[in-house]
Amino acid sequence: MIPTVVIVGAGFGGLRVARALRRAPVQVVLVDRNNYHLFQPLLYQVATAGLEPEEIAKPARAVLRGQKNFDFRMIEVTRVDFAAKRLDTTAGPIAYDFLVLAPGGETNFFGLASLQRHGLGLKDIPDAITIRNHVLTCFEQAMLEPDAEKRRALLTFIVVGGGPTGVEMAGALSELIRLVLVKDYPRLNIKDVRILLLEATDKLLPALPERLREAAGKTLWRKYVEVRFGATVADFDGRQAHLKSGEIIPAQTVIWAAGVRAAPLTATLGLAPARQGRIPVEPTLQLAGHPEVFIIGDAAYREQDGEPLPMVAPVAIQMGESVARNIARQLRGQPLEPFRYHDQGTLATIGRNAAVAHVFGLQLSGFPAWVMWLVVHIIQLIGFRNKLFVLLNWAWDYFFYERAARLITRD
Repeated sequence: MIPTVVIVGAGFGGLRVARALRRAPVQVVLVDRNNYHLFQPLLYQVATAGLEPEEIAKPARAVLRGQKNFDFRMIEVTRVDFAAKRLDTTAGPIAYDFLVLAPGGETNFFGLASLQRHGLGLKDIPDAITIRNHVLTCFEQAMLEPDAEKRRALLTFIVVGGGPTGVEMAGALSELIRLVLVKDYPRLNIKDVRILLLEATDKLLPALPERLREAAGKTLWRKYVEVRFGATVADFDGRQAHLKSGEIIPAQTVIWAAGVRAAPLTATLGLAPARQGRIPVEPTLQLAGHPEVFIIGDAAYREQDGEPLPMVAPVAIQMGESVARNIARQLRGQPLEPFRYHDQGTLATIGRNAAVAHVFGLQLSGFPAWVMWLVVHIIQLIGFRNKLFVLLNWAWDYFFYERAARLITRD
């Protein structure tokens, strides 16, 4: 009987496990509530009208087409019965011999109900489309608003979180407005537009060296993004953002890029979570007491050199490769290898000709870092069609200062 490996989640980690097991003597079953793999690092470009969703996503079946031991099911997992080695799903139970949990993460609003209700997260395609629709609608409403204060509130955009997502989002939003929308709405005063990047700590991009953090901050200022440190949002009612300091900022847009937590599935497992709802795992990424169960990506909590591993795609990819090797070793009766993350660096773009990169010990900023960012992301995109269309869109935007996807769509 061929063992069945069930993988929950078609993100970076889950997909890597499925691909790496293509020659293993197992049946691979990949399940996800969506039928596609999403390239999340470029999601903010969908939110800022630079790319269309289908350019950064690809159907999971198409990605693994031709892999003989592969099957995909678009279902949602509701419960895991570890004792019976069975998943309960929206389409009935699925038995497994090996289970890889890679459900990913979700936006962490840190218990702030008003922000969860009125703020805009950015974790999936519907989130990005919602942000794009909202930003463009704010400009349409501002064109019709006679009251100057209400118009300024419509044109005030707050991005919360000074990590890579927040920095890239603020930079892209500034370029969308100042290079493209300024031409679409010539009657609006560009001086009424404000973009604020609020960071609760005293630094942007904490994973980068100080020189690169400073370069990122200066670039954002040049792009008319107001960077505020020590600024914590306490409340947002859809009309005003209240900071912990007592300051009130009239704004109708708060984009929340301040945190991530493990996907809701981890809360249903009956296991004691660590920080951010993540599940502690053994050095081999196995679940303690269940050697046939592996947890990877944002859902897994593992410390290395005294620090928790970051919730980023490279960690999930390397975990996926490690788990595939360990499943193969288990089948052969060999001892398993402990996982060790090899950090290859950090990249963040702040817009046209501007990025920061700390890769393989090199510290780059400006145009060289931007070119490196472009090349790395094009290489990592799945599918030749996606690579080609993204490259064409970027070239069009670069030479003609035009964003093609400025559509307000309705569900």
